Amino acid sequence: MPTVSLPRCVAFLASGLLLGGCTMGPDFVPPDPPKAESFLPDTPRTFVATNIPGGEAQRLVQDLDIPGRWWGVFESAALNGLIEQALRANPDIKAAAAGLRLARENARAQRATLFPQLQAGLGASQNQTPGSLSPVPASGDSIYGLFTAGLSITYALDLWGANRRQIESLEALAEVQCFQLEGAYLSLAANVVAAAIQEASLRGQIEATERIVAAQRDTLGILQQQSGLGAISGAEVAAQQAALAQAEAGLPPLQKALALQRNLLAALTGRLPNDPPAERFSLAELRLPHELPAGVPAKLVEQRPDVRAAEANLHSAGALVGVAIANQFPQVTLSAGVNTQSLTLGTLFGPGLTGSTAAASVMQTLLDGGALAARKRAAQAGLEQADAQYRSTVLAAFRDVADALRALQYDALALKAAVDAERAAATSREIARRRLELGDIVYSAVLLSELTYQQALLNRVQAQAARFTDTAALFQALGGGWWNRDGTAGGGRPTCRSPAPAVSQAR
Repeated sequence: MPTVSLPRCVAFLASGLLLGGCTMGPDFVPPDPPKAESFLPDTPRTFVATNIPGGEAQRLVQDLDIPGRWWGVFESAALNGLIEQALRANPDIKAAAAGLRLARENARAQRATLFPQLQAGLGASQNQTPGSLSPVPASGDSIYGLFTAGLSITYALDLWGANRRQIESLEALAEVQCFQLEGAYLSLAANVVAAAIQEASLRGQIEATERIVAAQRDTLGILQQQSGLGAISGAEVAAQQAALAQAEAGLPPLQKALALQRNLLAALTGRLPNDPPAERFSLAELRLPHELPAGVPAKLVEQRPDVRAAEANLHSAGALVGVAIANQFPQVTLSAGVNTQSLTLGTLFGPGLTGSTAAASVMQTLLDGGALAARKRAAQAGLEQADAQYRSTVLAAFRDVADALRALQYDALALKAAVDAERAAATSREIARRRLELGDIVYSAVLLSELTYQQALLNRVQAQAARFTDTAALFQALGGGWWNRDGTAGGGRPTCRSPAPAVSQAR
């Protein structure tokens, strides 16, 4: 091949860069949101109030947005601090942040395929020519050194868009990781809130059970006095002793559950169980927000991290279809290079020792046993799978919101009924105890009133905690307000921005 100058080589490569090309495969368009106007056929707007802490009136507000740190609605400084600790130290958050950086760097590496690859080489060798052959160097020496240097440029033309579609796919996968990080943030915060509420509930149940045990002891004392006077039989005293033992047996399971809950909070905040967080929670210290976001069905698919991750995964799958199609077409590569050879290092770049090349190659697969066609069909199947997974995720998201709204509705009613039942049971119990002291009632009636009150009291504490849990579940189901975290949310479609605390802590 005749030699050409370096400027001509560069011009040869530049002509390839200017060549346009088409892009195979479908162009991604975000799916249309569901046309539903509400999450329920009869969405309630207000929830029944009960005159106790945790039973405040709540109502849905249509245009109320979700704050970036939505857990602040419970007005608990201890809860706020614990969640901030968890977001900084939880290893799952750090793993998700590292996964995001990994995906972004892979996309950057693939983007480099759009540019020529420049390589330089330098070599040196000691050679000996056999005496039976003619001497290789002009000097006639059979032993000689050879020094080489070269510079080459190669560029694979992306005529059919395979590289561009691959970049598009990897960038979409990076978006998947970004929304998965957002989802991890949301899930962690919701788990800490739920664990704190459960701890508060367990503490309330333990306190209630301890009061019940104390009351049972008082009743046993009354019965023992009456038994000593011969007013009642020993069987009634034994029955009360059994009731007291049963009440006392209810404490260890609650204490065990509380200990396990403390271990969970330690793990969520990145601590070992022997170093649990100092924060303690009780239902009386938490506040229910009076106004709750109603949510907009059309915006839910833009705000739920899991839905946006599924959408980005659908985008990636569509781009891979384009890659598979483009790989069925001829692949064109341009290359150019300059090289020099010399017997001495000092004259390596001397005049007359430099050569250059310019080349173009076209490769077309003619026979591959159907591999390319199979990869295309596989990519199309992957697109169909991603589409079905996206639709399934949307259905699950709408169901989560509907479940949270129903839970708020009926758990408010349940709390009111539980409070009424507790008050009625307390009144009945007090009347029965007074009548027992006067000898005006048989013991079995007192025992029944004691057991009824005990169950009513525990039911009220659990129902009280359920309203806090339902409130947190609604905020989580609606997406958690990540688009308002840094205060820069606009009126358009929110885009994923990796949470800064997690990324900085992961480095």
